[in-house]
Amino acid sequence: MLLIYANQVLGVPGYLASIALAIAMVWDAISDLLLGHWSDKTHSRLGRRHPFMYAALLILPFSFYALFNPVIEITDNNAFWYILVLAMIIRTGTTLFEVPSTAMLPDLEKDYDHRNKWLALRYAFGWYGGNGLHTLNFMFWVGVYGVAVQTGYTIYATVGACIIALVIILSALGTQKVMAALPKPAERFKFREIGREIRQIFQSVKNRNFASLFFYGLIVGIAGGLGTALYLYNTTYFFGFSGQQIAVTGIGVMLSPAIAYWAAPYFGGRYGKKNAAIGAILINISLYPIPYILLLSGYWPGLGSWLSLSIYSAFIVAEVICSIIGGVLLDSMMADVVEDSEVSTARRSEGLFYAARGFAGKAISAGGIIGAGTIVSLVGLDGVTSLDQVTDDIRMNLAGLFLPLYCTLFLIGLWCVSTYKINRDVHNLNIDTLAARNASLPDDAD
Repeated sequence: MLLIYANQVLGVPGYLASIALAIAMVWDAISDLLLGHWSDKTHSRLGRRHPFMYAALLILPFSFYALFNPVIEITDNNAFWYILVLAMIIRTGTTLFEVPSTAMLPDLEKDYDHRNKWLALRYAFGWYGGNGLHTLNFMFWVGVYGVAVQTGYTIYATVGACIIALVIILSALGTQKVMAALPKPAERFKFREIGREIRQIFQSVKNRNFASLFFYGLIVGIAGGLGTALYLYNTTYFFGFSGQQIAVTGIGVMLSPAIAYWAAPYFGGRYGKKNAAIGAILINISLYPIPYILLLSGYWPGLGSWLSLSIYSAFIVAEVICSIIGGVLLDSMMADVVEDSEVSTARRSEGLFYAARGFAGKAISAGGIIGAGTIVSLVGLDGVTSLDQVTDDIRMNLAGLFLPLYCTLFLIGLWCVSTYKINRDVHNLNIDTLAARNASLPDDAD
């Protein structure tokens, strides 16, 4: 949504707005690495992770509000810089919360299958929160006033900032007691060691299992940046949906996390995490282009019709279910890599592992965001503010540039995942090996 806001409300050309967002994304990737290492080594009465989560409370809500509700007068000369600075601050706040909270999983849960359940719950809450706010936004605010009007974004910024603050508080307080009781890391954080830690991460690519997930994140990150940045352009100008119709789609998607919460642990347990993840993502990518192809082929209901919306929503619900299942299982697979790596390296760096994968996805997704902004400018969507201005040629060029690239990237990513080798037996062996190793250590080894 930020790309269309910068482009159509603040008047920043698509390609230029995408550069600002891409720079912020690269900074996000770099800060993930720094925070991953820092939170792994932090000594605090609150535990390793929570000082950073509370720091996010001081940054993220306020910067989110300011981004969509400019606190200075926006001109042609400063619009780009305003988007760039605020986007970087928001990304910093997001890093402070997301990296430590995600890295808690290996400490909180050791069981191979139970990790699937906890991550499914995390994804469900994440989707309900994000999609719920998205739905409300298009039902009552941006959807009512229009994607090119500031008023709706001001309300969205206010409500969103309050929700973000509440989520951070509840998440941090809910896990603080357990994490604070865990043993402190053997080493303290030192800035001069960051370079060494980053080198170790890239050396860890030699671990085949980590490499498969790392390169998946690297490749799919481009597709993710592309698809996310173009979402509102596609729904508004390709399919012709109004803001409130987009909200209806969001209501349908609310079903997805509940289904995925059950489905991810079930299919992960029945078929193995890797096979279930590949299957779910493959179904998602198979479904994704169908509505676009049907519309361009003349077999789709009228633009912006409620029948069109119903069919599109059904596709979206199915795609989101598959996407969540795949995301849950891939995150659970990464948690299993932590022990697999520890067995061979005697080093436990879950925060840095998660951050490294995030670094890959986020850094390269900057390319996807720039690609999206470039596509917006190339197909002639700069300055377009109504559906009447969109021609069939614009739609054809939009789909022709976007879809082949998006789907191909995902297929390459799935090939990477296919090389992952940790199953339940391997994981249990790793846990037993580490337990035996720790039992042999002197009592004062911690």
